[in-house]
Amino acid sequence: MTEHEDLGEEIRHAVEAPPTRIVVVGGGMAGLVVARECARPGFEVTVLEAGERFGGSVAPLELDGLTLDAGAESFATRGGHVAELIADLGLTADVVAPNAAGAWVRNGTRTVPLPKAGLLGIPSVPLATDVIAAIGWGGALRAYLDRLMPVLKIGQERRLGTLVRKRMGRKVLDELVAPVVTGVYSADPDDLDVDVVAPGLNAALTRAGSLSGAVGDLRASAKAGSAVQGIRGGMWRLPEALVADIRNRGGVLRTGAEVAAVEPWREPEPDELAEAAVEAAIGDGRPEEGTIPARWTVRLADGSTVDADAVVVAAPADAALRLLPTADPELADLAGLDWPAASSVELVTLVIADDRVTAAPRGTGVLVADTSGSRVRAKAMTHSSAKWAWVAEAAGGRNIVRLSYGRAGRPAETTSLPDEELRAIAAADAAEILNIPFPESAVEAFARTPWTNALPYATVGQRERIQRVRDGAESVEGIEVTGSWLTGTGLASVIPDARRVAERVRGLRWKALTDNLER
Repeated sequence: MTEHEDLGEEIRHAVEAPPTRIVVVGGGMAGLVVARECARPGFEVTVLEAGERFGGSVAPLELDGLTLDAGAESFATRGGHVAELIADLGLTADVVAPNAAGAWVRNGTRTVPLPKAGLLGIPSVPLATDVIAAIGWGGALRAYLDRLMPVLKIGQERRLGTLVRKRMGRKVLDELVAPVVTGVYSADPDDLDVDVVAPGLNAALTRAGSLSGAVGDLRASAKAGSAVQGIRGGMWRLPEALVADIRNRGGVLRTGAEVAAVEPWREPEPDELAEAAVEAAIGDGRPEEGTIPARWTVRLADGSTVDADAVVVAAPADAALRLLPTADPELADLAGLDWPAASSVELVTLVIADDRVTAAPRGTGVLVADTSGSRVRAKAMTHSSAKWAWVAEAAGGRNIVRLSYGRAGRPAETTSLPDEELRAIAAADAAEILNIPFPESAVEAFARTPWTNALPYATVGQRERIQRVRDGAESVEGIEVTGSWLTGTGLASVIPDARRVAERVRGLRWKALTDNLER
């Protein structure tokens, strides 16, 4: 046999090698994307989800004959990552844009349109008519002083709240920026890292000489078009399509499968082998001749195990930080980092039958400033039937509104309330925000959805903690970690990170096969 024939035979054996076993811990969006990217010839993929459904915060809500979104209702278009996945799954024809009316903001008892030409509520034109309407002439003139203030007098600020307060004053911070960023990041502006929430803003500030000028520069360089889009019928259709595609590719998805530990694989002891042979009638439990022993044993809470050559931990932060040290004791210090307190939010969805609400929407929703004069307990309200044409069509003349409770640094105070009391509060809040005194009897249906244990990704110091986690996982071959607590919430952040993780996992197979060829 020639040298080329020898090489060809080795390649044939490599291609025919047993499949690489990949276990994905967590069936949220990150875990599903990893599983889909790895579910291809040469790989066996198993997704273990502790809960009873897949998709994480992208979830359906059945209410009064409607199927709505219980969590995420849209996706950011930046980067094109979500649109690419949607196209791969055949859903592009159902992508829709929201009503261009935009959001409003409520300060005390006043509700006005959120200024258009801004970034995170920071105006690019401080004396614009909509800025004056929102914060008054005094607030607008104070914001304009930013144009006259030398950059070097302030220097580079890491905290968003400090930067806005110094450059534009308290009115802009409290009545424009805070309502926006607490809704998006569930954190106080003073805790948010400028370089995380607004990449490039500090550099633009240096170039432009003012914060408003920097915002204008960043907006000018952004692509035209809607910054967010949705899917007709609801964003929940995306994980549903992912699950179906993974199964079509041969992947295995299990719910109710809580993982207790990820341990280095070891050969069973003789007594364990005998017990396994009797109980499961599977022989002696040793790897078949010619196969490669597993690198990891994934141990479930019910005592069962799954062998794996690679494990992707795509679980929420608390579960991930508990599991990583079971793979390598040297990762135990990760849980001891000074993690910020997790935030909790409760969403309340109302179906309202009142023609006055249909006729006079406040844009697509309202952000509520946390001011002492406010009679509203919600931090935001989305008028879903005004924002999305498909929701209005499905609602058949009724109005769908969704209120969000739970401000930064505080637990959602509504979680302990009984349904009847929360329903009354939400109805009163919606009537106050909309300035339409509809009676509670106009609420035809009510649902509450709590979301808990989300780490505030964008707080100061969190980048460094996240990097420690990534570096730690990277030091253990065959272990990867991903998820929104590491990437930031939003599919535009989660999907590309999950794809990079999947690519590295697939690379482990080719590395192993290459090593075998070299030997």
